[in-house]
Amino acid sequence: MLAEWSVECAPDDPVLVVPWSSEQPSEKPSATPTAASAPHFIDLRENPYDLDHLPEAEQFPPLMHALRALNASRSPVFTAKCDAWPLTPEELSQLRTDLDLDLYLAPDETPSGFGSYIDLLLRDRSLFASFHQNEQLLHRLSRRAAPLDHPHAMLDCIIRPAMVDLTGPQEGFAVTLYVKALGPNPQGASDHWAGALDAVVALLRGKDLI
Repeated sequence: MLAEWSVECAPDDPVLVVPWSSEQPSEKPSATPTAASAPHFIDLRENPYDLDHLPEAEQFPPLMHALRALNASRSPVFTAKCDAWPLTPEELSQLRTDLDLDLYLAPDETPSGFGSYIDLLLRDRSLFASFHQNEQLLHRLSRRAAPLDHPHAMLDCIIRPAMVDLTGPQEGFAVTLYVKALGPNPQGASDHWAGALDAVVALLRGKDLI
């Protein structure tokens, strides 16, 4: 698996605010929300059955399984936002370049792509507030993801500034975790994505990662 990470913490870069509502634009906005179903932060640690209120999770079972695992009581992280989607032509072209798979494709073969993102925050307040700890997390995660047998998938993580006000305001950092995959057709791309996402979640739940 190709595994990379970067930092977007410049003054003009967006800040993840938790809790959030649809008044704050998401990275991959869904259809225009109604007053009754406007997207908003759901604390899946406290209310795991509220997964039923996430259309993305209902539509994509691998994403639901990932959210359930990442918000479980023994997980070192919790989630703030997510989405999954078929890759656009521009995203597909970039992923093909990143994975360097064109050597293995027939000239007339046009693969499909699928991807997702999940915004993660460390549960431990001192770790959440430490840029160094978030940086070390991504060092370890990318190093352990690289040998995974998912040659058609890519893990891309970004450290972002975050503001959390659930039991009192605190400034710290979040990680946006992207998993994208190619396949010979839409189902193949979705299958590769699901397998890669499951493998990355298993790493995040590992005892010695954090």
